[in-house]
Amino acid sequence: MSAKANMLRASELDLKEKVVSIRRVAKVTKGGRTFGFSALVVVGDGNGVVGHGMGKAREVTEAIQKAIDDAKKSLVKVPILKGTIPHEQIGKFGAAKVLMRPASEGTGVIAGGGMRAVLEAAGVHDVLGKSKGSNNPANVIRATVDALMKMRDPYTVARDRRVSLKKVFNG
Repeated sequence: MSAKANMLRASELDLKEKVVSIRRVAKVTKGGRTFGFSALVVVGDGNGVVGHGMGKAREVTEAIQKAIDDAKKSLVKVPILKGTIPHEQIGKFGAAKVLMRPASEGTGVIAGGGMRAVLEAAGVHDVLGKSKGSNNPANVIRATVDALMKMRDPYTVARDRRVSLKKVFNG
């Protein structure tokens, strides 16, 4: 499934925002330092739709609003099966690498930082996650979204292979 086919419209969804990080950045000029803020936000409907965005502005609220607007432009649909992910997957972006495994019911989201924010916004309730490599929140979020976009739900796999759903699970 291509990235374009996975894109959705934000206008018809009830999205919840989660601010992952806010950073103060300084620009040194002739008259002193000029401060600005950068915000990293994840949005999702809790039902398999998630997006991420970054915004920069002089004020924190403006930066968050810009990040939310940016996140709404990058919404993708991810498969969720019984509250967890359908299969194990590795996602990469830059030096960040994430590993996600399905978990049994009641396990919860075992992941940290940006990865947790993305999985909770997407509506995944039980998953085991490990972030390897870079711990840069922006890259970890992108690697997590990359892994989620690579996921295939069992119904699609069964249709593509022209076999029954039972055969997909039992080999």
